Amino acid sequence: MSKVRVALLHCDRYEVDTLQRTLLRGFDLLGGLSRFVTRDERVLLKPNILAGCSPEQGVTTHPTVLEATIRILREVGARVSYGDSSGISKPLPAARDSGLSEVAERYEVEMGDFEHGRQVLLARGSRNGESRRRVPIARSVLEVDALFNLPKMKTHQLTRITGAVKNLFGCVPGLSKPALHVSYPEVMDFSRLLAQLHLRIRPRIHILDGILAMEGNGPRNGESRPMNVIIMAKDPVAADAVFARLIELDPRFVPTCLAGHAAGIGTYRNEEIEIVGDAVGDMLQPEFKVIRTGVGENALLKYYPTIRNLLLPRPEIDEQHCERCGICIKACPLPQKALTFNGGGAGAPPVYDYERCIRCYCCQETCPHRAIERKIPFLGKVLLGRGGE
Repeated sequence: MSKVRVALLHCDRYEVDTLQRTLLRGFDLLGGLSRFVTRDERVLLKPNILAGCSPEQGVTTHPTVLEATIRILREVGARVSYGDSSGISKPLPAARDSGLSEVAERYEVEMGDFEHGRQVLLARGSRNGESRRRVPIARSVLEVDALFNLPKMKTHQLTRITGAVKNLFGCVPGLSKPALHVSYPEVMDFSRLLAQLHLRIRPRIHILDGILAMEGNGPRNGESRPMNVIIMAKDPVAADAVFARLIELDPRFVPTCLAGHAAGIGTYRNEEIEIVGDAVGDMLQPEFKVIRTGVGENALLKYYPTIRNLLLPRPEIDEQHCERCGICIKACPLPQKALTFNGGGAGAPPVYDYERCIRCYCCQETCPHRAIERKIPFLGKVLLGRGGE
């Protein structure tokens, strides 16, 4: 059986000519640009625009990655658009604050419609017999010939890392994403949903921006860390598995890798992946801060909230950093919020109801003040070990 190719490319600065040469080298290593796009095709570029943050924070796909990709596609005569469904604001303000809209406007590239969508019946996973699901997908995603996925390489408190597989959740219009978190609260079920999105959308290529990555309390409130790497692949699971390999994280601990492999969108197994380009050994970062435990689906803990709350990780608010802005409450996807200002006293931060909390970490992901972190209860550390999973 032939191996899946993943291009691993050293790149140590966000300079557009350098990045354009790097990406063209990656396309050549993967069989040539003509394998991925032809003249007059409508191509949507899907960066990560989680929130309106400056590029130096490592939260969003860097504007220069978008610019270099636009240049390459324009040279072959493709018609280019871009967009994403951001976490807490409308897409255009988030793109403007992160520097992406300035690049797009300079090249007269329009932002697609990520606020409205259409209900689509997703493909059934080819290996796991998953039932089919109806999910809203942004109108712009459904109206193009091809999608180029441009994720940011970051940590994530729910899925360990966010890369190629997770980035496609932004193809769901913003107002619909909270409902999906409620419908699929378990991390493996949510990851299977992401895999089915890939089966429906089928991106042509995944270009992971890891020149400046994020470790620790990602995907928004971690620390930026230079990795000086671009990863390119047609296989999203293999791309994420190579990211995991660089930080010496077992891809079997990444639920999106497990679900993606089971659904048939790719492979995480080293023996089935051929890394081309630059040497892995030169880019390893074993001290990268990331959750290094697997994800369990313990029925006892799932169906007995009191036991779960005593043992399993959960989001917690640091009162010293909390600005009492209420964004975390707004981000909670539950109809009856898992955190409120009620009960905390005047001027106090929001208070969690952990028996209601589904551990989706939307609150932590959208907090602009680095005030929410994933914590493990003391009893969980003592009884479960392995980080309380």
